[in-house]
Amino acid sequence: MVTCRLILADQPEFEQALQLRHMVFVEEQGVPPELERDEHDGSAHHAMAFQDERLLGTARLVRNGARGKIGRVAVLSQARGQGTGVELMRFLEQQAGHMGLCELYLDAQLAVIAFYERLGYSAEGETFLDAGIWHRRMRKQL
Repeated sequence: MVTCRLILADQPEFEQALQLRHMVFVEEQGVPPELERDEHDGSAHHAMAFQDERLLGTARLVRNGARGKIGRVAVLSQARGQGTGVELMRFLEQQAGHMGLCELYLDAQLAVIAFYERLGYSAEGETFLDAGIWHRRMRKQL
């Protein structure tokens, strides 16, 4: 069973989230290390998905007025396809509801657009390169 917790950047668990993101984005996907962390990490709400205290995935929610941007969704390769990403997304959607947000958006890598569509997100606009990976903007009304 996967459980999710919300943390902020000043909590000790945040370092675990950064390590997992580094493994997925930098080591696995080749994102330059200097692009993986950004100015939003300090103010974002970070979700962490655990199974028996083992970190399986992480994602973040950045408030932007009445909307929120989900990003840095990262799941360990051995945990993919087992519901961890779904649990992270549902958890962040619940948190967004508690925050009074009316819409969520994200920039999805093209390879995972179908995953987000299954969760009710709709793709819009043109594809674009971010950190050398093709993405497309997606939105969901809450």
